[in-house]
Amino acid sequence: MAVIEARGLSKSYGGKPAVTQLSFDVRPGTVTGFLGPNGSGKSTTMRLMLGLDRGEGTCTFDGRPFTTIQQPMRHVGALLEAKPFHPTRTARNHLRMLAAANDIPDGRVDEVLGMVGLSDVAGKKPGTFSLGMGQRLGLAAALLGNPHTLILDEPANGLDPQGIRWMRDLLKALASEGRSVFVSSHLLSEMALMADELVVIGRGRMIANGPVAEFTKRSGLNHVLVRTPQAHDLAALVGQRLAGRGSVTAGGEGELSIVGLTAAEVGDLAFENRIRVHELVTREASLEDAFLEITGGAQEFQAHAPGPVGWQQPGPQQGGPGWGGPPAGPPGSQQGPPVGPPPGAAYGPPPGGPWGPPPGGPGPYGPPAQQGPPPGWQPPPEPPYGAPGPGSDPAADQQRDQQRDLHRDQHGDENGGRG
Repeated sequence: MAVIEARGLSKSYGGKPAVTQLSFDVRPGTVTGFLGPNGSGKSTTMRLMLGLDRGEGTCTFDGRPFTTIQQPMRHVGALLEAKPFHPTRTARNHLRMLAAANDIPDGRVDEVLGMVGLSDVAGKKPGTFSLGMGQRLGLAAALLGNPHTLILDEPANGLDPQGIRWMRDLLKALASEGRSVFVSSHLLSEMALMADELVVIGRGRMIANGPVAEFTKRSGLNHVLVRTPQAHDLAALVGQRLAGRGSVTAGGEGELSIVGLTAAEVGDLAFENRIRVHELVTREASLEDAFLEITGGAQEFQAHAPGPVGWQQPGPQQGGPGWGGPPAGPPGSQQGPPVGPPPGAAYGPPPGGPWGPPPGGPGPYGPPAQQGPPPGWQPPPEPPYGAPGPGSDPAADQQRDQQRDLHRDQHGDENGGRG
């Protein structure tokens, strides 16, 4: 068994900090989840832990840096890439090569292939493997030396639901044997079932570190929901009891959301004051709710919501202002995207945003805003009925009529008669 001790891990790229002074421990016998938004520095942190990137700080495995460990696969198993293998070497030979470099018997190769469900494709080249199969082969390599420590970056990527469950059960079983398991994932529902402790970072800095239960308990989304026909009276009593240490908020008809008291305390307060209660329940924040709440200000990349429902985008062939612009209005109306969202909505393109051409000019997105024919334009007169239209050839027409009459005389009309 080995304790992972990370102290002061830091790394910058081009002067921009990617990881800043991260310190945490991973204890034997636990699955420690490593969480953070995209771009928060999770992969960089793992590379620093294994000495694959140069940076500041230290990370030791049972007191030793990874780069000083002889036959490291016997001590630390790592999976940092989706397909870390040569595409034309068979799965078995890939593992045999790794085993030879770490003095691991060949028999262990077939053992781990069976453990991850790849025995039937052991002789195939992994270049043809799906992402999920590649992840299984990468995990087999991490388990090859039967290590006491595992560092896994998004190991469930590409796995189907059965594979995700298998991964969860496997990592929990390995931790129960006394191993240290450090795993990153964006599957928060799975992490809630698998992890014992969490390391949560944002923009390369520590946000939270500790047991999962404590992390979700700190969420401001935890509350007691009570439904009573005497909501006004109960709200006044709860407000006095809280004395500014929590909150009570009215919801639907007869509903109160209370933060700062337990369900038992609310129930006792109602009973002591002869207030009828129809429903009393504790609503606990999920790991996903707590994570999104605590990391809301630490997202490196934030997407914007779509435009209002029913807003259509005419193409240039419809005579509009160009693809991406709103439908054309009456003459004299302003062209361009709507200014702000509709009443009560929190979405839509900002004024002057990228969804259409700028007002008053053609811009780079489509044809000019001017529509319709030029002033004074008149359509050409139509020819009288029976007269040849523009561009017709009278001689060719006469020849075609003669050929049709000759064909009718020789073969009869469409009803089988003779001319």
